[in-house]
Amino acid sequence: MNAVAQMRAAKGLAADADWWRGAVIYQIYPRSFQDSNGDGIGDLLGIVERMPYIASLGVDAIWISPFFTSPMKDFGYDVSDYCDVDPMFGTLADFDAVIETAHIYGLRVMIDLVLSHTSDQHPWFAESRTSRDNDKADWYVWADPKPDGTPPNNWLSIFGGSGWQWDARRCQYYLHNFLTSQPDLNFHCRAVQDALLDVGRFWLDRGVDGFRLDTINFYTHDAELRDNPALPPEDRNDTIAPAVNPYNHQRHLYSKNQPENLDFLARFRGMMEEYPAIAAVGEVGDAQYGLEILGQYTAGTEGVHMCYAFEFLSKEALTAPRVEEVLSKVADVAAEGWACWAFSNHDVMRHVTRWDLTPGAQRGILTLLMCLRGSVCLYQGEELGLPEADVAFDDLQDPYGIEFWPEFKGRDGCRTPMVWQSDNQTGGFSATRPWLPVSSEHLNMAVSAQEHAPDAVLHHYRKALAFRRSHKVLAKGALSGLNAEGDVLSFLRESAEETIFYALNMSDTPGVVDLPAGNWTQIGAELNSAGTSPDGRVHLGPWQPCIALKTA
Repeated sequence: MNAVAQMRAAKGLAADADWWRGAVIYQIYPRSFQDSNGDGIGDLLGIVERMPYIASLGVDAIWISPFFTSPMKDFGYDVSDYCDVDPMFGTLADFDAVIETAHIYGLRVMIDLVLSHTSDQHPWFAESRTSRDNDKADWYVWADPKPDGTPPNNWLSIFGGSGWQWDARRCQYYLHNFLTSQPDLNFHCRAVQDALLDVGRFWLDRGVDGFRLDTINFYTHDAELRDNPALPPEDRNDTIAPAVNPYNHQRHLYSKNQPENLDFLARFRGMMEEYPAIAAVGEVGDAQYGLEILGQYTAGTEGVHMCYAFEFLSKEALTAPRVEEVLSKVADVAAEGWACWAFSNHDVMRHVTRWDLTPGAQRGILTLLMCLRGSVCLYQGEELGLPEADVAFDDLQDPYGIEFWPEFKGRDGCRTPMVWQSDNQTGGFSATRPWLPVSSEHLNMAVSAQEHAPDAVLHHYRKALAFRRSHKVLAKGALSGLNAEGDVLSFLRESAEETIFYALNMSDTPGVVDLPAGNWTQIGAELNSAGTSPDGRVHLGPWQPCIALKTA
């Protein structure tokens, strides 16, 4: 047993192979978390520095967005070396320090693997594009043009325009689902799969506890390169791409979501099974079939352990009927799978702004998130109640936002630096000007300010996470009795040990709910849980929950 394995075992991190089920995972966007060396960009040693804070939240694991060697055209989601750290983030030794420190605090570490594509500066692509008969000639998706010189089919890039880019070296097009500098790997090539499995083993050998798998449904393309059919206007939505993007005009029947994805995932799961207590969460990016894919990819023991889709990351208002609709569909199409819920991440507008939430609403929906069946991802800064930052066009870094400005301002507004202190313009993030400006609106919401304010949302997050941890039924129990009556959502969480009734008034006006038959004791008073009134009913204030434990 190596030193990393010994430390994991000593902290009990290797004991529970099922740790991921119901886990709360804290997402770190490393460029914006903490700068340790004064260059304006967050880094791995910055994560080490802030590990005590992360542990104080009560989360089970951290997920670190890409820190691999990259030209940073898409800020690390364009990898040029899967097995090294980009110098702006530090070194492999710094990453080892992240693992060691996290494990000391009892935290697991998941890293973000971007396997569907690489940077065009990756050595694999540099070799692949030199000729049609080199050793890596088929490692990427190459195709001849149509007779008129146009791309081989109608597939589109999610970042705008055609999904094909002409390459004069091979006189062929290559596929890119994102930027032209992010060529897609060819998963029909067994050698590509083998190389990616070796990448996973490299990081598992360094002590990581799992992976977040980027764009998991984009891995394999239709080998026949058939055109995607048009999507009727009434079926379009802007769940994963802004409404101004013509990507929404197609049903992506052939460019992604291929059945061969499951074959690769089975191989990847088999690789993970070579190590103890490892888990993976997959990102499903699909505006029409996200939950169905979640169900397919997480059922049984041959896919990923859990997936998250974009249902609760979209702009659609979070209402009681909406939550009932999503959870009912999950029960229908993913009953044998496992969801991982998130309200915010590095790709979407922060949910405080997206849903225009009052402080009470922020607290209310967090208690809901902590009581759902599934695992949970929290995004750095949401525990402070941070709204979306307003980033001026001249300060934009995100190519996605630059392309579709001003109708879509990109992802920089959710990626601005974490605010640790309120007494300087960089929020304690850096000693110099950060890569993105710190929002002045965020400064008075900094960690230092909230630590000393008893009613701060930060403390509510800690209380809600502690409550979830103290009731195991919330992590792994069944969900039943789902109901939305007006603005009040309610359900039961049940296990052999305990049954909890949960209700939330998802509105700014008072509501009322009745407890199910039986004897119930109010719990969660620290979360503003309402008790029974003299009339025998539970009267709920705006965004107030009712949480009760069945006693007989």
